[in-house]
Amino acid sequence: MIKKGQFIDLEILDAGEGESCFGKLDDGMSVFVAGPVAVGDRVEASVTKIKRNYLEARFTRLLTPSPARVAPPCAHFGICGGCKWQHVRYAEQLRIKRKIVADALAHIGGFAEHPVREAIPSPIEYAYRNKIEFSFGDRRFLLPEEMDAAELDKPRDYALGFHVPGRFDKIVDIDRCHIAPPEMNDALALVKDFGRARGLTVYNTRTHEGYLRNLVLRKSFAGDEFMVYLVTSSHEAPLIRDLDAQLAAHFGGRLTTFVNGVTARKNTVARGDQEFIIRGPGRIVERLGTLRFAISPTSFFQTNSIQAERLYDETLSAAALTGAEVVHDLYCGTGSISLWIASRARLVIGCELEASSLRDAEANARENGAGNVRFISLDLKHYAQAVRSLPAEERPDVVIVDPPRAGLHPDLVAELRALRPARIVYVSCNPASLARDAKALCADGCFRLGPVQPVDLFPHTAHIESVAALERE
Repeated sequence: MIKKGQFIDLEILDAGEGESCFGKLDDGMSVFVAGPVAVGDRVEASVTKIKRNYLEARFTRLLTPSPARVAPPCAHFGICGGCKWQHVRYAEQLRIKRKIVADALAHIGGFAEHPVREAIPSPIEYAYRNKIEFSFGDRRFLLPEEMDAAELDKPRDYALGFHVPGRFDKIVDIDRCHIAPPEMNDALALVKDFGRARGLTVYNTRTHEGYLRNLVLRKSFAGDEFMVYLVTSSHEAPLIRDLDAQLAAHFGGRLTTFVNGVTARKNTVARGDQEFIIRGPGRIVERLGTLRFAISPTSFFQTNSIQAERLYDETLSAAALTGAEVVHDLYCGTGSISLWIASRARLVIGCELEASSLRDAEANARENGAGNVRFISLDLKHYAQAVRSLPAEERPDVVIVDPPRAGLHPDLVAELRALRPARIVYVSCNPASLARDAKALCADGCFRLGPVQPVDLFPHTAHIESVAALERE
């Protein structure tokens, strides 16, 4: 009899659901193993849960490495909670991500053996992110080797980095993030040292006191622009000016804007209720193809600029536009997809609720001379009502949806089924949500799901984007 806490050894046979991998014991019992394992590894694992037909376990020791295993470059690997696949060759990551999409479609959506194409790889594997959010914390997560140290190089009550998985109050102090460009790591070190040298307090999630909250860094790859967005509990003008001077001395003209966001909210969200533009225009401009996009500190924009072009090309291909269609782009953010497809549509209407994103979207349309694109502020739960108020010539032939990880609101699914546009293009950041929503949209023969194209925007993580078209039956 297997007992909880017992150590077992097994070979990892394939990727499982979520971030686990799958293996079997000699008696055929299935085991899902969490932790830094790779397909082909033989590992020791500790049993954490015992179910009727399978076990759950956590990796404890590598016995025989897989050919797919590589040495992770990051000193924080396995600690900070991000980039959990750095120990797996990139080609194997892509295989697993395609399988994750196919498994979700089969097990959640009921689309057994549905055509899923090979994942489109990112042209760069590291330093690809155009945005990183760091959090300040007054409870630094200590590594086991630090627990008994008499003296520490770093203070225990001051950290800037990422939250420990599952903990809102503890921060892994990051020295270098390998998926961030060099400018971001330089700014991370400079702001961290500035706060320590000045003895600045850090926001405490229990007492809700403290000054430093978040550091958000954004970079334009094509335009080579760089933004520092520091979120604090109040605006201390002399202090912020001193920090600006240090940033400018280090970066020179590479620092194109510095913004101080201020909030008194009792949360850790990296967003200010007030924004003080200290340097530059308060935004950066990214270029995708021939288009220019203005990005404010809190606006949504795909975080892998180079790979975003491939994602949008797949979206345009799935839309199958002839130039005569009216397209509605839901969850349009700063209008990137709307503008990408505009030259191939008669009219594009982007729908978004976030005010700062709408402002950027409208500015982007003007900047790019897109006269056939307009944007409206809309809670998408009321999308059908809004469509009914439009003149007939502005109602959609094609609807593009790019929802958050939670997927489409059930009310929106119902409204799309009632409207029955000729085609829905689903841009997914969560295979499970795609599978669930596609199942609901296709129920009773309302729509038919076409082949799914995964696009990898997030190397070394379990995240995968996908594009699929649903045709009206």
